[in-house]
Amino acid sequence: MQYRTLGKTGLKVSLLGMGCMRLPFINGDGNLGVDLEKAFELIQYTADAGINYFDNALGYHSRESEAIMGEALESRRDKVIYVTKQPWWEMPDDASIRRNLEETLKKLRTDHIDIYLLHRITPEAWEDIQRREIFKFFEGFKREGLIKHIGFSYHGDYETFKDVVKTYPWETCMVQQNMLDINAEVTQAGLEFAGDNGLGVAIMEPLRGGGLTYAPTPVKKIYDAHEQFPNRPPVEWAFRHLVDTAQVSTIVSGMTTIEQVKQNIKMFSQPDMQPNCLSAEEKTTIANAREAYKSIISVPCTGCNYCVPCPLGVQIPGIFTNYNDFRMFEHSHQPRRSYMFTTRANADATKCTSCNKCLKKCPQNIDIPKKLKEAHEVLKGWVE
Repeated sequence: MQYRTLGKTGLKVSLLGMGCMRLPFINGDGNLGVDLEKAFELIQYTADAGINYFDNALGYHSRESEAIMGEALESRRDKVIYVTKQPWWEMPDDASIRRNLEETLKKLRTDHIDIYLLHRITPEAWEDIQRREIFKFFEGFKREGLIKHIGFSYHGDYETFKDVVKTYPWETCMVQQNMLDINAEVTQAGLEFAGDNGLGVAIMEPLRGGGLTYAPTPVKKIYDAHEQFPNRPPVEWAFRHLVDTAQVSTIVSGMTTIEQVKQNIKMFSQPDMQPNCLSAEEKTTIANAREAYKSIISVPCTGCNYCVPCPLGVQIPGIFTNYNDFRMFEHSHQPRRSYMFTTRANADATKCTSCNKCLKKCPQNIDIPKKLKEAHEVLKGWVE
């Protein structure tokens, strides 16, 4: 296993981190809850195999994931780094911020958290977060010794991300990035900006919800044509894209089986899993694979957001992203899971009444109501 320094924290973290958002379910069905026996075995095996960065959050697995991790790792506490997150939306008042932390400490069976993140900063929430000075509460917890290092997780554009990084003396951040998102979310430039400003950078969704573990036919042809590494698996291409960036400290993967852990550790233990590990030819292969993935889409939506806000709150661009991911990766897990949260927020495609106001705004001339119905039919039904 390779290790890197997590920015200002000085902590040595495994380059591969364990995400606890996708623990194994009973019979693979989220309706029946987490399979505790398999989850304990998975988490303990991961820690014993050399992975020391364990990522969690207050709300994962219906607020049970922290407790599962805490019980599984109680006897290994001194070997691992506890990372967890308090969601912005779970802070309705100042008192709730401490209550949430105390709940987490109790579940994790520990007297301190190594890295505590403000969960899911977005451009829309950033102004309120600053107004309420959330950071001062985290600073207070640090002075009390309840947390050791402060950071944030983020979803949004690069410009807002830069402002977040510069506004407070954060020590670490967690961002979404992968070989398909180099110009989305914080972008590749964001990784470099955060790292160059001393923040430890943790990557989430390195495999796009597992989609990048599989290469559909057009992508497979590109990988197979690489002269030096024709047999390299798709997952390794995806991981190496991120390993190549020196500012990346750890890559968090939501592994659900011991076999996945074994395979990933084998990959991350290779001596050349280091910054600048990709040759020019390998980078070209990844760029070509990216274009091939993007060619397999159902809706030519560019995410310009001209169609929103929808009068009825339908999350049009987000639904189309899930629909395209469903087709692009030729599997249904993550896109349908994401759509489940859209449905819970009463923003799914069934809320569309075909008022057609969005049609006049779409520069791509997409028949949005029709495509929303198509998307709903393939994305509906996920439950957990």
